[in-house]
Amino acid sequence: MRAMSENNNKGRKANMTKFDKEVCDLLRARFPFIHISTYEEERLINEITRIVTTQELIHTIRNVYIWKSSEGFTNQYGQIQDDTTDKTAALNYVKNYDQAAVFIFLDFHVFCENSIGGVDYNIIRSLKDIMPNLKQSIQPKNIIFVSPTFTVPDDLKKDITVMDFKLPTAEEIEEVLDGMIEANSGGNLNVKLNDKEKESLVKAAIGLTLQEAENAFARAMVNDGCLEASDVDLVLREKSQVIKKNDLLEYIDSEVNIDDVGGLENLKKWLRKRDKSWLSSAKKYGLPSPKGVLLTGVPGCGKSLIAKSISSMWHLPLLRFDVSKVFNMYVGNSESNMREAIKTAEAISPCILWIDEIEKGFSGLGNSGDSGTSSRIFGTFLSWMQEKTKPVFVVATANNIAGLPSEMMRKGRFDEIFFIDLPTFNERKQIFKVHLESRLKDPTVMGDFVIDENTLEHLAGITEGFGGAELEQIVIMGLFDAFADERSITMEDFENSIHNTIPLSVTQAEQIRSIREWANIRAVAATAREDRKEYDNNSDSTPQPPEDKPQNNSNQSDINDSRGGRTLDF
Repeated sequence: MRAMSENNNKGRKANMTKFDKEVCDLLRARFPFIHISTYEEERLINEITRIVTTQELIHTIRNVYIWKSSEGFTNQYGQIQDDTTDKTAALNYVKNYDQAAVFIFLDFHVFCENSIGGVDYNIIRSLKDIMPNLKQSIQPKNIIFVSPTFTVPDDLKKDITVMDFKLPTAEEIEEVLDGMIEANSGGNLNVKLNDKEKESLVKAAIGLTLQEAENAFARAMVNDGCLEASDVDLVLREKSQVIKKNDLLEYIDSEVNIDDVGGLENLKKWLRKRDKSWLSSAKKYGLPSPKGVLLTGVPGCGKSLIAKSISSMWHLPLLRFDVSKVFNMYVGNSESNMREAIKTAEAISPCILWIDEIEKGFSGLGNSGDSGTSSRIFGTFLSWMQEKTKPVFVVATANNIAGLPSEMMRKGRFDEIFFIDLPTFNERKQIFKVHLESRLKDPTVMGDFVIDENTLEHLAGITEGFGGAELEQIVIMGLFDAFADERSITMEDFENSIHNTIPLSVTQAEQIRSIREWANIRAVAATAREDRKEYDNNSDSTPQPPEDKPQNNSNQSDINDSRGGRTLDF
């Protein structure tokens, strides 16, 4: 069923890439030891072989020898060279070799790390002894160490040059996909992809190794014998394995649809316009990938729900970043963790990076108790937000906006700051509709209860000042009452739930007013203009609660008359 293209380098131009240039410069300058970090041994060996056997790139053509602890040296054609499985014998082979060559050691790093067996200092000494030979031999010779991680021994820190090997590009992944389609086109595989859908599938696999990308495409093909646009979700599922092996980021398998979020049409419209903006079609318009949004507002009004729904809307993986996991007791480890989290997010881009309650993660800035660690981490994050070029869309949520440093909110870090207020009358109708329709599916539970316009208007009218989370709980509380009595649901169940609930807009009226005053100047309203009209007019137009429903205190009318966030016409 599966097959990669016979040669991933087939048809590739001899144009020098940044990696080609760096490798060529180091080899021609006779750098004795180079370490390249990667999990993709085969792909790297192919690239090194291409570089050192291409006259236009390297000038002096070199032989390639690969050392493995299981079989010693083999040449580029797979022929085993003498008995060189012993590490000392392998270094002697390099020393005595008299032609231009590159020696790639795949398993050598285990002798140079503080692992269970400790550093083999005899090997360290042998490497230092062979260094003059590598620099001064008549024919150029270099040693390249390859491993996923490598702790450079102190004795060799001045002698080893460390390089990174980037993950496959979209072009390389597309070659793999084309090869698999071609290899399986004569069978039962049905390909239903146009150019744009194919590009989305390839982009979804960016951040995977070629082997992982091949696995993901193979899984999509055998799932139903068809390759189509919906297989992007299968590729993303395979991509989640990268995150599951990382302690700093958490992969969120979100099933929340944007239609599950009631109201907030202004924000939804903004997001829809930026869907697929990381594809090449956006480059025709000279558009950069969007950087992100900061969502602030009243607690329990849908900020986290929106973050999850963006993932489903854009068909991108959602990563949750808990900043508290970055901090480590050892000096320098916290900063390293932040760089690692950023590197991982960029590796699997395009993706969405969700930072929930960001003000708590970066609290205590400037506190001398941590020797400036939190400030350095915050600085690293801000610099990345400003300069990042990879399509990582950051969604940050904040309840206490006063806890955020002003540097984070200036233009260039986030594309926009949206304020999510208490739901309006129309938004409350939508929220009730979503929760009632998703839960009331059994006819015996429904009974005579009908979800129609009159029902929604009545519930929305008697819940002025309630947040989205509170409206959901009202539905759940009403259903529990009916469940406990083993009967059908009635309107009275929901009215009793409302009667027994004191909304956050009452208990935290002063805090909400303060947030709105801030948002009036600095943020854009997430609610559409037409849904806000009820609060722009006098309060008489707002439906009133029933007589037996306790009225909210006087602070409530003040809250509704001064809703925060500038209203823009998107």
